Amino acid sequence: MRKREFWLLVGSQCLYGDDVLKTVSERAEEMTEKMNGSGMLPYPMVYKGTAKSNEEISRVVREANYDEHCAGVITWCHTFSPSKMWINGLALLQKPYCHLATQYNREIPNEEIDMDFMNLNQAAHGDREHGFIGARLRLPRKVIAGYWSDVSVLDKLGSWMKAAVGVAVSRELKVMRFGDNMREVAVTEGDKVEAQIKLGWQVNTWAVGDLVKEMDAVTEDEIDALMTEYTAEYDIATENVEAIRYQAREEIAMKRMLDREGCKAFTNTFQDLYGMEQLPGLASQHLMSRGYGYGGEGDWKVAAMTAIMKAMGENGNGASAFMEDYTYHLEEGRMYSLGAHMLEVCPSLARTRPRIETHHLGIGMNEKDPARLVFEGKEGAAIVVSLVDMGGRMRLICQDIECVKPIMEMPNLPVARVMWKPAPNLLEGVECWITAGGAHHTVLSYDVTAEQMRDFANMMEIEFVHITKDTTKEVLEEKLLLADLAWRLR
Repeated sequence: MRKREFWLLVGSQCLYGDDVLKTVSERAEEMTEKMNGSGMLPYPMVYKGTAKSNEEISRVVREANYDEHCAGVITWCHTFSPSKMWINGLALLQKPYCHLATQYNREIPNEEIDMDFMNLNQAAHGDREHGFIGARLRLPRKVIAGYWSDVSVLDKLGSWMKAAVGVAVSRELKVMRFGDNMREVAVTEGDKVEAQIKLGWQVNTWAVGDLVKEMDAVTEDEIDALMTEYTAEYDIATENVEAIRYQAREEIAMKRMLDREGCKAFTNTFQDLYGMEQLPGLASQHLMSRGYGYGGEGDWKVAAMTAIMKAMGENGNGASAFMEDYTYHLEEGRMYSLGAHMLEVCPSLARTRPRIETHHLGIGMNEKDPARLVFEGKEGAAIVVSLVDMGGRMRLICQDIECVKPIMEMPNLPVARVMWKPAPNLLEGVECWITAGGAHHTVLSYDVTAEQMRDFANMMEIEFVHITKDTTKEVLEEKLLLADLAWRLR
């Protein structure tokens, strides 16, 4: 992952004199140092100076746009900063934008406050002027208000930074498709040109034969080295070692192609295994554990979103994974959704150490039984996210869920699985999801929050739908209708 940082640009003006500007700069440097030292910001903040003119602001914005390490711009107005001088710069801004509405002093000093104090400490004045121009320019932005050293403010700022990094990853993301989509499936399709215009994704296809050729070039020593990794990370629960070694061969070849082309996400389909003995199962799972995104049946949208949400998560590779809704448990009073996939669920979701097992796969053109990781998912709050192409726009659907320990062992189901309760409950949650057009493929994440996904959608200027404990189908239908009308007018 590229090193990321966020630039802080403080607003003021020359009206107050050099002493005030010197104090503003000293305080901004102090605040930046202490906020970075708090341990709560996942990426460093860099103070880029106090802006006092149109030219200064435009210069910093142009530099931010072309700096590969800058993932976003944070602004704060210590004093009154006339917002007309921000117009040219903000109109040029191409990076995520956060307006931090704060002030240096926490409290009003009763004995000390005079007009000199007021002139220096008028962030309430300056931030409102600055906020107007952001609204007038109709810029996608995050507004965070509060005292700069408070945990709540740092937490919101850190959360926004993670979403902004997701945008940075998205805008340079390449997706490698091994073969085409599963035939006749609608939701895995979409407008790749529009996706590149809007989200930055470069989505292209490589022949499965190219992968087979790369597999033939993998050496036994390379396979031995990867087998050592497998043994260290997973329990071997099969005597079919050759099946595991074949998965290692597939993984090495796929990674080599992905890295050579600069791709961070990939897809395949069980309908296109030309020259391959097994659909990549363990191979795909282990690649996902290393931060690569994956989509089954050629679903390039969920592959890209998996890579993005992994990068947004803890330490730049959080517990986010490709997921598919499979079946429901509809017992009265105990209703759950069971998510899984044929082979490919990332072990970052695992509750305990995963097992490598080998079983027959009754779908696709597998000549031999594929090896895969088998485990149960962790308990806890999570979200599932689906990006769908609505024709003319993208819609990002997010649903709050509560993952639980599976209520039964399912000893004859040899796949990784997660069981959860969707919000507001299973039946209404399913009705809302289907009403919104949510796909059967999703990204399930324990690390990324709904607010971060809302911020991501806002930065990317795509539609966002959030299904919560308070959502009803009737209200959702009205919101979707109004949103449809609004987006058609854009």
